[in-house]
Amino acid sequence: MGRWICCLCSRVADSLMLLLVLALSCNPSTAATASPSAPHIKPSYSFGRTFLGLDKCNACIGTSICKKFFKEEIRFDTWLSSHLKLPPSYLLSYLGNYTDDAKSWRLVDITRLTSKYQHDRADKRICTSLLKTKTCSLERALRRTRRFQKWLRAKRLTPDLVQGLSSPMLRCPSQRLLDRIVRRYAEVPDAGSIYMDHLTDRDKLRLLYTLSVNSHPILLQIFPDVEGWPFPRYLGSCGRLVVSASTRPLRDFYGAAPEVAADLALQLLAVLRSMGTNDLNYFFYFTHVDAGTFGVFSNGHLFIRDASTLGIIDKEEGSQLIDGQQEYKDIFSCLTVDCQSAFVSCNSIREKHSLIMVCQELLPKLLKGKFLQPVQEKIDSFLQHCADGLADDQGVNEAVAKLAELLKPLRSCDSRFAYRYPDCKYSDKY
Repeated sequence: MGRWICCLCSRVADSLMLLLVLALSCNPSTAATASPSAPHIKPSYSFGRTFLGLDKCNACIGTSICKKFFKEEIRFDTWLSSHLKLPPSYLLSYLGNYTDDAKSWRLVDITRLTSKYQHDRADKRICTSLLKTKTCSLERALRRTRRFQKWLRAKRLTPDLVQGLSSPMLRCPSQRLLDRIVRRYAEVPDAGSIYMDHLTDRDKLRLLYTLSVNSHPILLQIFPDVEGWPFPRYLGSCGRLVVSASTRPLRDFYGAAPEVAADLALQLLAVLRSMGTNDLNYFFYFTHVDAGTFGVFSNGHLFIRDASTLGIIDKEEGSQLIDGQQEYKDIFSCLTVDCQSAFVSCNSIREKHSLIMVCQELLPKLLKGKFLQPVQEKIDSFLQHCADGLADDQGVNEAVAKLAELLKPLRSCDSRFAYRYPDCKYSDKY
C-alpha cells in the first residue's frame, strides 16, 4: 500500500512539473523572468561632472571632446587597464591615452588651466564679489556683468572688449589678432568669419572665460601645429579640462647625453627666432619661462608646451590699446591673478626679452658640464654674455649666434632624432 502511494505521488509530481514546463514555454515573458541571463557588465570610469568641471559650465572652456571621455576613448595613465579609476582631482595635469578606433592609442596631455584650488578660489570670488554670497550660479553671475553684456551686443571682438584681461596675449591686442581668435575658435562650428554671429551666448561666455583664466588653449587653436607653429595639437576640451598632444617637459632632459642637449638647445634657439620673425608679422615674447614651458615629442622635436605666458605684439598693425586703457579692471581681470597686478607696458617689450630669460633660466641647466674643455668654457661664456645683455641688444644677438655655431657640430644624426632623421644624412643643413 505504501509503495503504491509513493508511486502515485511521484507520478503526480512528474505531471505537475510537465505542466509547469509547458506553461512556461507558452509564456515567453514568464520564462524570461524565471530564468534571467546574467548581463555582461563593462567596467567604466565613474565620471563626475565635478571632476571634469562640467558642473561649472558655461563658466568653463568647452565641451567638444566630452564624448571621447564618456565613451572611454580617452583614458588616464599610460596603461590601458580594465580596472579604470579616476586620478586625484587636485592635480594640474594628467598623462592620458587617446584613440579614434579603439585599437591604436596615442599619448595625450590632459590639463587644467589652473589648479583646482585656484579654480575654486576664483569661483568663490565671483560669487562674493558679484552676488555677495558664498555660492551661486557662476553663469548667472557672470552674465550680469557689464563686460559680458557688451560681448552679447558685439558683432565683432574688438580691443575694448578684452581690455584689462590678465592674459599676456591680450595686453597689446590688434584687431587682426582678435579677428583670428574668432575665426579659428575651435569650440564652435567653423564659420570662417571674423564676426561673432555664429557664436551663441554660451559660446561667448566660454570664450571670454577661457581668455580671462588662461589663453593657452586659444593659442593652440589659432596658431596650429599643422601650419608649422611650435605648439602641440589642440584636441578639444571638456568642462575645465584641455586635451592636447603629449610632450615630455624640458626638465626631463637636463641629464641627457651631450649630443641630445646640444640638439635641444639649438631647437630652443630656433623656436625663439621663429617667434620673433615669421610670415604673419607677429612678435611672440615670454613673460616667464621655466622647465615646463617647453616640451619634447617622442620623435625628439621641441615645442612650446605651455603657452600661458606668451604675449603677442602685432608688428603689422601695432597695438590698438594705449597703455592707459589696460588699467581697466573687473572680475574677469582677477580670476587668476591679484587685481592689483600692474600690466607691462607694450612699448617696454624688446625682441631680446625672451632670449635673455632662456639664457638665464634654461640653457645653463641643459648645457652645464656636458662638454669637454675648452668647448664647455666657451659655451658658458656665451651664455653669460646673453644673460647679462639687458643693455646691449647687439651683444645678445652675437652671443646667441656664436653659441649656435658652436653647438651645431656637437649634435649627432641618428634614429634618436626621428624628426630630422634620415634627412640629416643627406643635407648640409644639419
